[in-house]
Amino acid sequence: MNTVLALLAGLLIGSFLNVCIYRLPRLTNRSIVHPRSRCWRCRAPIAWYDNIPLLSYALLGGRCRQCRRRIPIRYPIVELATGIFFALVVAYLGVTLAALKFALLGAIFIALTATDFERHILPDEFTLGGLVAGLVFAFFIPNEPYFVSMLLSRYLGPRALSLSEALFGAAVASGAIWLIGYLYGKFRGVDALGFGDVKMIAMVGAFLGLRGALETMILGSLAGSVIGVIYIRLARKDWRSFYIPFGSFLGIAGLAVVLSRIRE
Repeated sequence: MNTVLALLAGLLIGSFLNVCIYRLPRLTNRSIVHPRSRCWRCRAPIAWYDNIPLLSYALLGGRCRQCRRRIPIRYPIVELATGIFFALVVAYLGVTLAALKFALLGAIFIALTATDFERHILPDEFTLGGLVAGLVFAFFIPNEPYFVSMLLSRYLGPRALSLSEALFGAAVASGAIWLIGYLYGKFRGVDALGFGDVKMIAMVGAFLGLRGALETMILGSLAGSVIGVIYIRLARKDWRSFYIPFGSFLGIAGLAVVLSRIRE
């Protein structure tokens, strides 16, 4: 029953994430709550019965009720992905504070994956907001012992150690990816990495510690490189100017890392 409830909660959160994914990259100093949702084409208000996760999309045939324009497939994908991820987290961890932590991180990953893929933007509301949330969770849920614990375990209590691991993971992982991007950009003479990616990795380090952040970076880099090269060759794009949404690959890699972590 808890898994089913988590699935339903994930579907609802996924619906809210879709609002954030659409509005945050486009709006400045405006609410993600008001005004009510509208069709992105004809601007007709969307009734509550047309806003039920997955079901409304299926009943409407993926089209707006008023103008019959297609609704982007991203909407049901985000809702379904969030619902399944929440269900898996609760199935493995139960209804616990740890489950809440990883469910929140998964929701952030899904949102960042979509915003970077669609708009090439990683909103601060998710990256910096997630960084703060990760540090708060680190105070209550022990982070995996790593470098800081080996050095300072005699001097710090469990909560201070966990928070220190989160801060260390955020600082080292974000610094490493910034340095790699800076050096590569200097070598190529281009802007190789957006600062949003740096803030995203800092957020991952706060939630998962240095090991989790490094695993996310490595897996995301491999996936982005392989898929990017294949796409560039098939689509005959100019590799010197083609933008690879690295944040999207980091988000997908982060989801995989979280799932492997909760199964340990």
